[in-house]
This record gives sequence, structure tokens and C-alpha cells, in this order.
Amino acid sequence: MATMTLDELVQQLRKAFGDELRAVVLYGSAAAGEHIAKRSDYNVLVLVDALDLEHLDREAAIARAWAEGGNPPPLTLTVDEWRSSSDIFPMEYADILERHRVLYGTPPFDGIRVERSTLRLQLEYQAMAKLLQLRQGVLAAGRDRRRLVELLAASLSTFMVIFRAVLRYHGETPPTDYEALSARITARTGVATDPFVRVVRHVRGSERITESDVTTVLASYLASVQHLVHYLDRQGTS
Repeated sequence: MATMTLDELVQQLRKAFGDELRAVVLYGSAAAGEHIAKRSDYNVLVLVDALDLEHLDREAAIARAWAEGGNPPPLTLTVDEWRSSSDIFPMEYADILERHRVLYGTPPFDGIRVERSTLRLQLEYQAMAKLLQLRQGVLAAGRDRRRLVELLAASLSTFMVIFRAVLRYHGETPPTDYEALSARITARTGVATDPFVRVVRHVRGSERITESDVTTVLASYLASVQHLVHYLDRQGTS
């Protein structure tokens, strides 16, 4: 079965929601030109007038077909939910507002703001949560070095979201390129990002992390995440 395209996704959503569909927005790496084939997925925001079980049932078949291409289900919110949730999802909102491409409709982005204080709190939470998840992944993988390589690759996109949010917290517009973004994080925070650059190059296919050197990369990666968590924690007391 052929993978569903973005145009086909929009067509199916219009059939499912009719006049209640307000906007379909591509966001994240694909919208910013940093999409990596077979590694990155297509993140889509869907804004509608109402969203009950009947509406979800209509969208479910579309989401399943969309997922066959390796994509997550569309992030579907009512317009009212979208307008009222920037304070609890500041990282996600900041990323969507800065890196998006409108596929259908006119998204209600005017007046949406991300407050610096809420952004810092979510940043610290997400960085710590990701550190704990990485440690759990290491425990689950044990001595399976192939799984450790995959663990690093799978974690990359989340840390790039966190890196972008750190720079936004400091009033910067983050670079699109992952290596340039990592360099700015080091300059701004002092966190060593060499291990992240290694993972970026691995995912891009330009410099593979082998099973023989994964433990060295992973050790540095974990240490950098710990440093980042400590840095964010200190921001709350400064």
C-alpha cells in the first residue's frame, strides 16, 4: 500500500470534518527543512471546531493510514483548546509557531504567546524526564550495543526540540541546522554538545556510530544531558 501523502491527508481530513475543519499545519523538522528520510516523521496539527468521540471515530481510519508511513497520529485540538493551552505546552507551541507550514485553512496563531517562565519550567521537566528515559533505555539494552546505538538515534529529535527551546528562553532564534543548533547551545550554556553532533551525523549517515564506540559516545551524551538539567535548574534560582 502506498504511503499517504500530505495532500491526501488534507483531503481525507476535509472529508471527515467538513466545515468544522479550521486548519491543517505541518510543523517540526519537515516544515523547517531538517527532515531526515526514514528517521524523521511528519508532525501535523489539526484544528477543528469540536472534537467528541464521533469526530475521533471519523479521524481514526485516517490516522491509521497516516501511521503506516511511520508518522504519529495528527495532533488534533479544538480551536478553543489551542487558544488556551500555550501555558501548559510552551515548548510545543513555541516550536509550532516558529517552524510551520500551513497545509489548509487559516490557523488562529495571532495572539498566541509563550511566556518565558512557563517555558523554563517545562524545559527542566522535559530534560530531566528524557534523562530518566535514557537511563531506563540503557538498563533495558544491557550490553546490546546495537540497541544502544538505536537508543541514541531515537532520542535525538527530542533533544533538538529542547535545544531550540533553550535558545528561545534566552531570546534567540534557533538555527534550523542541528549541528549549528548544537554549537549555539554550547556557546550559550557551556554544555558540551559534541556527542549530540556525533548522533546527528550518525542519523544523517555521514559518520556512523559503530558498536565499538557507542559506549564512549553514550557516556558523553548522558553527561551532557545531566549538565543541561543542572543548568536549567539554576535558571530557576537566578
